[in-house]
Amino acid sequence: MTVPSQTAKEAYFTASQRQLIWARFKKQRAAMVAATVLVVLILSGLFAPFLSPYDPTVAGRDKDYLNGAPQVPKFCDKNGCSLRPFLHTVTRERSLATNFRWVEKVNEDERRYVQFFVQGDSYKLFGFIPGNIHLFGMDQGYVHLFGTDSAGKDIFSRTLHAVWTSLQVGTLGVLISFVLALAIGGIAGYYGGMIDSVIQMVTDAVRTIPSIPLFMAIAAFIPPEWSAETRFFVITLILGLVGWPTLARRVRTHLLTERNQEYVLAAQLCGASPSHIIRRHLLPSFTSYIIVDLVISFPYVVLSETALSFIGLGLKDPVNSLGVMLQNVTKADVLLNYQWYFIPVLFFIALVMAFVFVGDGLRDAADPYSESRK
Repeated sequence: MTVPSQTAKEAYFTASQRQLIWARFKKQRAAMVAATVLVVLILSGLFAPFLSPYDPTVAGRDKDYLNGAPQVPKFCDKNGCSLRPFLHTVTRERSLATNFRWVEKVNEDERRYVQFFVQGDSYKLFGFIPGNIHLFGMDQGYVHLFGTDSAGKDIFSRTLHAVWTSLQVGTLGVLISFVLALAIGGIAGYYGGMIDSVIQMVTDAVRTIPSIPLFMAIAAFIPPEWSAETRFFVITLILGLVGWPTLARRVRTHLLTERNQEYVLAAQLCGASPSHIIRRHLLPSFTSYIIVDLVISFPYVVLSETALSFIGLGLKDPVNSLGVMLQNVTKADVLLNYQWYFIPVLFFIALVMAFVFVGDGLRDAADPYSESRK
């Protein structure tokens, strides 16, 4: 009975920092569930062109099903069951009893079957792999799992592409702020003195800039003829340029405490340059904390993009982002009659909460004293 425990102790003391963090992270059930949800959302966004049945930028594709309710395929009806999922044919007409709103009539004697791996709209997977095969489609007509909007666009397809757009904005924004934070915080923490004082003045000035007035001013100067790609790049660049001070302060604080250690002095005596010491010795000493900060800051970038697009200062159609889709939710007509417009909101909440729980789990797992405090 003592051999397994002894082996476990030896494995613990010989494990790398990455293995120790993963072992602590796996013990947190909420973080593991959030990580699973996050992986599913990332994969669904990454393979959105293949998983979605239609191009989300094409308006008026299904002109007979504008503001249509979600369609859920079934296997059984009054005529029996089928191994293939199907939908019934639906006809719509205006009704005087409902103030000339659409009233749907379902013909349960006609079936439209769902097909898998069908040819459809052309796309580029990952931005460069051409293809036209979609996971599912219909033998006749269209299928809208999450319904359609007022322009006839498929909300399911728009939601998957919106998740991917928000992830792209978050990734690029965090990457820009990450590079700036490491460079600025590393210089301030390693050199100290007057250089540190000047950099901290700049950092405090950037932190005190109000975000919403800044974006309102920038939106006023953005030319209306700019393409969606240009607007996407500018918004991402701005989010990165205003999001680096917090991580830069953490990097500076760590380097101020570590720059007088013996291994740093030994590297200096060997003739190593300051950039080499910062890059090869100081920054790797707290890599796990940097990763945790990046994961925790990711949802804030996504929230910023969503908020800006929601108030009309960020991305706009035909770009599909969660913020753009949330603009339609505020309409009174949608609140009363088209509740399926709220489905993208659930994806947005799941994405943000997954990042928050994963970030909290990584933060506790990276702290070597977290278990001793419990």
